[in-house]
Amino acid sequence: MSKSGKTLVFGGILSMLVVLLHIAIIIGGADWYRFFGAGEEMARMAEAGSWLPGIVTFGIAIVFFIWGLYAFSGAEQIKPLPFLRLGLALISGIYLLRGLAIIPALIFAPKLVDTFVFWSSLVSLIIGLAYAIGAKERWAQI
Repeated sequence: MSKSGKTLVFGGILSMLVVLLHIAIIIGGADWYRFFGAGEEMARMAEAGSWLPGIVTFGIAIVFFIWGLYAFSGAEQIKPLPFLRLGLALISGIYLLRGLAIIPALIFAPKLVDTFVFWSSLVSLIIGLAYAIGAKERWAQI
């Protein structure tokens, strides 16, 4: 496997870990929603037995799962997915924007930047870089 393939596989694995984390949050319930920054309203709904937090969180997990598949497809580990170049570019951009969003938050609303926001931004930035670097290196082949 080429270096670029390895970079995309790394990004894909990280995306799949994010999927597993979201599933664990559903299983973990209200305390997990609170700890991972989903907000008090989601936590209260989970405590009340509402299905909405689980459905929303599972929907988010599906998105990350698809994003992981795009990384694996770009690394030629699975069949080519539709609009592979566009998909990898958009996914890279979304992860990078999420990761870099901490900068204006630190400037304009530093009280909103807690430990969760900091670490989730860093993880998003790392995953976004893996997708962007891997896609750039494999661009001619995909």
